[in-house]
Amino acid sequence: MRHLKWHAALQSIACGDFPEARRRADAALARSDVGMRAATNWRLLLAGQAPAGRSDLEHVRQLLAAPAGTAEIFHTFNLALALAVEAATDDFHALARRAAADERPDHRDVLAPVVQALAEVAAGRSRAAVDLLSGLGEKAERIGGVRVEHEIIQDTLARALIDTGDHARAAALLHHRTTTRHHHAYEALILTAGTPTVAAGPH
Repeated sequence: MRHLKWHAALQSIACGDFPEARRRADAALARSDVGMRAATNWRLLLAGQAPAGRSDLEHVRQLLAAPAGTAEIFHTFNLALALAVEAATDDFHALARRAAADERPDHRDVLAPVVQALAEVAAGRSRAAVDLLSGLGEKAERIGGVRVEHEIIQDTLARALIDTGDHARAAALLHHRTTTRHHHAYEALILTAGTPTVAAGPH
């Protein structure tokens, strides 16, 4: 049930109703729903909006340190999104190094650059994020989840491209979504030059 309500929050983001997205996220998601909460908030931040209620950073650190923290790539990716919302730079770099040293190809070749790119965006270094994410292409799908869940990597790249002045490439990246989806206010905001990426940082 919470997962369905989370999708309703994403639909509110797509329609540009950001207060409703925050309301739905806060009403539906528990403290343990770190991944869904982070995915909601990172989208809001990419669109220049204030986040909904955030996860406790120390709790995120505990989850990453647990045996299951890096056992499954999609779970780790969601924890990385939580770090992005908090702009937890040191934690990011530690996780990126850990993933890069992992013997599993998806962790090493997909998760590591994605985590590092999120760190670069959170630190305002969009050009570095573009370089890291541009090389992934369809490999980004190996991060797991359904399409709407791993599309956030594409969103992050588009936002970084806008921030570096490459509007044409960003528009091309999201062209299919902006021309085929009935609601795409979210994508339009990502593609709007001058829309600031809100930095969340510490509570």
